[in-house]
Parts: sequence; structure tokens; C-alpha cells
Amino acid sequence: MYNPQPSMQAARVPGKAPKGQDAFAEERVGNEQIRELLRTFGLRTSLIRLKVIDALHAADRHGRSIGVRGVHAQLEQLDIPLSFLSVREVLKRLCAEGVINLGSDKCYSLNPQARAVLDQASPR
Repeated sequence: MYNPQPSMQAARVPGKAPKGQDAFAEERVGNEQIRELLRTFGLRTSLIRLKVIDALHAADRHGRSIGVRGVHAQLEQLDIPLSFLSVREVLKRLCAEGVINLGSDKCYSLNPQARAVLDQASPR
């Protein structure tokens, strides 16, 4: 799978983030929370799962659920090159594994257990 983000691990000095890397560090914390969520549900981590769950979590924090088109549009705005079909398949798999729920309005939202895992790990 294509990962457009360059590895920044080699350039890091322990205990000190390079200037302008604060947002990167915050994103990494979010990725770790999502990785923990995927481990809890027995799923492997992939870039597309990280990004899809992040989009659903962002929508959840704003008190809404979103459909496939909404998730895909959010990823396109972030310049993440994923096809609509890929996003739909990931959503279907996450739903089948119980990570997310599909509502009668065809919108997806985080399962309460998944939300609890993300909120427990979240320092916010």
C-alpha cells in the first residue's frame, strides 16, 4: 500500500521535537490510539484503516456520523489517494468486525466500545 508520508523517525532526537513538528507529534499520538483500537479488535494496522477511523472519530467528536461519500471526501481533502471502492470496503470490514456501526441512514459511527478505547487512550 502506498504511504505518502516520509519516515521522520531517523531525524528525531529523543525528548525534543524538531521545530514545526508539533502537529506531527500530535498525529502520531492519534495513530497510536487507533493502532491500540485495531489491536483490541484483533485487526492489523494499515494506512487506510488509520485514516478511515480517524475520519470517523473526527465526525464522532463533532456529534455526527458520516457515510462512505463523506469519509471519502474527507480523505480527498487531506490529499490521501484512496479510491471510493477502497474506502467502502474498509468501512464494510470494520463494520463486520464490530469496530463501527452502520445506521439506518447509511451513515457509519464508532461502536461504543471502540469509542471507549479511543477516549481511554486520549489525553484530551
